[in-house]
Amino acid sequence: MNPRTANELGWMLDEVLKVPEARHAILLSADGMLRAHSEGITRDEADRQAAALSGLQSISRSTAEFCAREESPWQQTLVEFATGYVFLIAAGTGAYLAVSASQNVDMEAVTYRMHKLVDRLGKELTSPPRHDAVSHAGGPA
Repeated sequence: MNPRTANELGWMLDEVLKVPEARHAILLSADGMLRAHSEGITRDEADRQAAALSGLQSISRSTAEFCAREESPWQQTLVEFATGYVFLIAAGTGAYLAVSASQNVDMEAVTYRMHKLVDRLGKELTSPPRHDAVSHAGGPA
């Protein structure tokens, strides 16, 4: 999928927004690249949020020792603002699903829909790590 020209999974993200007061949904890779976005958020804004949410997930994951002595895998981050929430969950290897909502949203309904979407999409939401082109130190072999 070419992220600049396609938003093939965007329609599926719109399903999460059927919860009243849910605003936007984006699917991002671990390195902050936007994979898809719901209707109602511009591509530029979704790109910016994907980069920020990737950093938020990284910071959340690095605080695992605060929760448990042994390695505790990150599963979800919730950020609360005066006017709403941002939900961020794991959505397969190297992929995350984020939803924004107003302060009046049914938080349980949002997380339930998010997890159901992740289950339904399965491999579609997996974003394997990107590999750089193989460099030939001595030139062509």
